[in-house]
Amino acid sequence: MTPPPHRPDGGLAAYDVIGFDADDTLWQSEDGFRANELRFVELVAPHAPDGVDVKAALTAVERKNLHTFGYGVKAFAISMVEGAITITGGKIPTDVIAELVEMARTQLEEPVRLLPHVPEVLARVGAHYRLVLITKGDLVHQTHKITTSGLEHHFDELEVVLEKDPETYARLLARFDVEPDRFLMVGNSVRSDILPVMALGGHAVHVPYHLLWDLEHVDHDEKFTELASLADLPALLGIPD
Repeated sequence: MTPPPHRPDGGLAAYDVIGFDADDTLWQSEDGFRANELRFVELVAPHAPDGVDVKAALTAVERKNLHTFGYGVKAFAISMVEGAITITGGKIPTDVIAELVEMARTQLEEPVRLLPHVPEVLARVGAHYRLVLITKGDLVHQTHKITTSGLEHHFDELEVVLEKDPETYARLLARFDVEPDRFLMVGNSVRSDILPVMALGGHAVHVPYHLLWDLEHVDHDEKFTELASLADLPALLGIPD
């Protein structure tokens, strides 16, 4: 599904509300997870049995824990500790466990690193549209990132959700008082930001990030608009320079 056409007078695209994902759409996120994942393999592999794919085993633990612990750094930390214990049959040294915990603590305390063009794009788009932020993950950490990002003032609504599925989006759109065909979602994850919105009859723009969590990959046959950069969004919406 492509965005609706511009109005006959050549004006702005016909949306009432535009939603933005946060992690890896507005600021870096997966970079920290990927670095810690690589370090996990370095720390645990020497204690694992021969032939064990440590990275794949960690991903399997994360998948198992997803519906119990949800998303975010804290859930990742629990999965790392559990994975280290199960992969090594309980032989992982306690100093390795301590380092895994410290890695997660450091990741939680990292400053927000905005992606290129984000503040100016939000300012330009927000001058013409009502903006909402929809992000999933740990409430405390996500709220901290939102409030310290310097971007909070661009949004009329700030939503931290447990999951991004059609039911969640339907509930949010009802609360925003916007019909799906008048809503546009912008994000980096096809699984979380694109397909659920399109399933409701809404519109979506995919802005890929160079890293994507294994559990966010999804097979699909849908057609949708994809931008090389968030900087291209104002032009797509018909916003003049």
